[in-house]
Amino acid sequence: MHSIFSDGELLPSEIARRASVLDHKAIAITDHVDASNIDCVRRIRDVILDIKSNWDIEVIPGAEITHAPVEIVRKLVSKAQKLGAEIIVVHGETLVEPVIEGTNMAALNCPEVDILAHPGLITYEEAEIAKENNIALEISSRRGHSLSNGHVARVALEVGANLVLNTDAHSPGDIIPYETAHKLALGAGIPEKHISAILRDNPVEILQNKGLL
Repeated sequence: MHSIFSDGELLPSEIARRASVLDHKAIAITDHVDASNIDCVRRIRDVILDIKSNWDIEVIPGAEITHAPVEIVRKLVSKAQKLGAEIIVVHGETLVEPVIEGTNMAALNCPEVDILAHPGLITYEEAEIAKENNIALEISSRRGHSLSNGHVARVALEVGANLVLNTDAHSPGDIIPYETAHKLALGAGIPEKHISAILRDNPVEILQNKGLL
């Protein structure tokens, strides 16, 4: 999810409140960052500490490395972690933005990355690396980014790479309930037997591996 610290419309507190009303147990605020604004991770972390201390929802500080030169993706991941980002997302080669070619591969070769977001026409080779490095591939509920959901789902399921369904929320209407996420997974061509893993088990595994749940 994205807040006013990048291109989102909502304060972190309002994101948390709206997610809580929809009965989400945990969310990650992963604002878009590159070398110019990565220090916002520290500010998000500080805000989140106040929210977590007072509300019954787990809010996790993170970062989404976005449109950065592929040569510095690893450096930005490391810096984001040092600033307090606990979930690391990299903005993949979506079909609707001019993301630098090679971004998917740069992210997938960095095991510290948790999720490759909207990876577009991801290759089988890339999906195999995602599986090897335990990096989840995103099915997106966001307009535009969702255009390649069917392709991403098919490739990931064929090679056994983990999938997660993310809202990529920027505005109030982007924060969806579980029932809507379930329908979006079906719409991406994901068989019913895999949906529970994608919507529940895989996100929980990411958080448990980091000691966040």
